[in-house]
Amino acid sequence: MSFAIAGKTAIVTGGANGIGLAIGRHFVDKGANVVFVDRDEDGLVKEFGENDEANPYRYFAGDLREKLTQANLLSATIDAFDKVDILVNASRQMIAVDPLNADDDAVETLLQQNLLNALRLSQMVAKRMIKQANGQTEGSAGTIVNLSCIAARRTNPDLLAYSVSTAALDQMTRSLAVALAPHRIRVNGLAFGSVMSNRLKDVLKDHAEYRSDIEAHTPMHRIASPTELAHTAQYLASDASCFMTGQVLTLDGGRTLIDPVAAPAH
Repeated sequence: MSFAIAGKTAIVTGGANGIGLAIGRHFVDKGANVVFVDRDEDGLVKEFGENDEANPYRYFAGDLREKLTQANLLSATIDAFDKVDILVNASRQMIAVDPLNADDDAVETLLQQNLLNALRLSQMVAKRMIKQANGQTEGSAGTIVNLSCIAARRTNPDLLAYSVSTAALDQMTRSLAVALAPHRIRVNGLAFGSVMSNRLKDVLKDHAEYRSDIEAHTPMHRIASPTELAHTAQYLASDASCFMTGQVLTLDGGRTLIDPVAAPAH
């Protein structure tokens, strides 16, 4: 079975930097058309320059909390590439909170960013995928990949809001997988441990000692690169995983196999 995604069109959220950018660039390298999406328009422009119709990629800046923005994103994707085959919900946010005095705004922010944005965009894109299938009954009509985190099933009180939002995302993945299976749309998740994202790079600049903590609590004794997530995302987006749906794969170097509650969360 092939890992090929050449000729497919993917929307990748959180595409201005870090993990989303790495996944999108990897997909482009493998021959896919990609629309990179982010609120950070300056970051997108810095990374890609001007949108050029000659390129197999575009970028789209907007706030996905707005339904109109999501609709405009889908329209822009269809205008550029005529279809959408893959959605990667890679945009996420983390806020630490006091579990006994969790700020309501922080909890609502993370539920919106990490769950509701992905849900609403998935619903909209899935409807387009169903329309594109045009009554066909064989082959894949599309794939959705949700980026989750091992925080969804670990217990760290300081990450209450983040853990709740990612756990909800995992359940959303399973629920949508069942709902969309009759339409030949697969929905899977990718839960990761410590990855050298932009956020983690910033943390390590101020707290270099955290690296040894991470490595000590990871059996493979290292931090993953965003590219390693991109390879797994490609597997989930390709026909190589054609009979897999509703699963949340773990990419954490073995961390959840041994990690105690009191271990550092970075």
